[in-house]
Amino acid sequence: RQHVYPAFLAPLYATLPGLAGRSYDEQMRVRNESLFGTADFYSRRLIELGHEAWDVHYNNRALQSAWAAERGFRLSWRPTPRFRLRRGFLPWLSLERVRWREEALAAQIEEYRPDVVHNLDVEAIPASFWRRMKGRFRLLVGQTAAPISPDRDLSVYDLLVSSLPNYVERFQRDGHEARYLPLAFEPRVLERVPEVERDVPVSFVGSLFSPHGARRRWLEDLCRSGLVQVWGHPIDSVGRGSPIRAAWRGTAWGIDMYRVLRRSRITLNRHIDIAQDRANNMRLFEATGCGAMLVTDRKRNLAELFEPGRDVVD
Repeated sequence: RQHVYPAFLAPLYATLPGLAGRSYDEQMRVRNESLFGTADFYSRRLIELGHEAWDVHYNNRALQSAWAAERGFRLSWRPTPRFRLRRGFLPWLSLERVRWREEALAAQIEEYRPDVVHNLDVEAIPASFWRRMKGRFRLLVGQTAAPISPDRDLSVYDLLVSSLPNYVERFQRDGHEARYLPLAFEPRVLERVPEVERDVPVSFVGSLFSPHGARRRWLEDLCRSGLVQVWGHPIDSVGRGSPIRAAWRGTAWGIDMYRVLRRSRITLNRHIDIAQDRANNMRLFEATGCGAMLVTDRKRNLAELFEPGRDVVD
């Protein structure tokens, strides 16, 4: 089960008129060919190993609607009242249009009857949903290396995996079954994104949201040189006087991101603040997989993943 950024979905469907009305299989094919996130990398490799595997993009409304319609049922679109805890203790009532997500996901679990549900976004769906679904699968695995709300109930998971060693240590201290799962590069990407002239001297591709405060300050210092070109999320969160705005070249999702990396001689990386002193993010593997020279922040476990001075420069 995967979560997809709405900022990626909206332009994907906008640039392909009529896609939302096509079949579930056709929409899934287009989604996977975009190479956004993990695409079908997990499921395809599991199938090659002899397992049955399905991808579910639970927050893709058009895709999930097509799946439901092809099975003769309609999803609920009315907002649902839901209590949240603000700052971890203050009850707060909000209205969320999430019922359709849980309805579709529940129906897919009922149909596929998986042995294992692997959830790639533990923040998205409440523990109450997974408890209702217990008995319809054998194991629930949660994977995360992103910020987690202090009130998030992780006890529902049979196993937690993370590419952040400090997260694994934290989960184990809290009494959860947890294992380290480093990330990797999918070599099939290079079949879709052939080698081109490296006409971008120095690039940065990534997010600049509030959890990336140190990254944003670091990038602002670099952009003052005028040498860095920046791609990533829309830069609404970046101050109007920030030098990042002059360096910004637009969004780059999925295959477009890989094209930027293939064009880059040097690409820059700095980890999210929660990584602390550990290396883990996907950009390490995406950049080196695409053959760019990677300059990244120094982390104590970097040499366990790459050979500094040959694979990366820290």
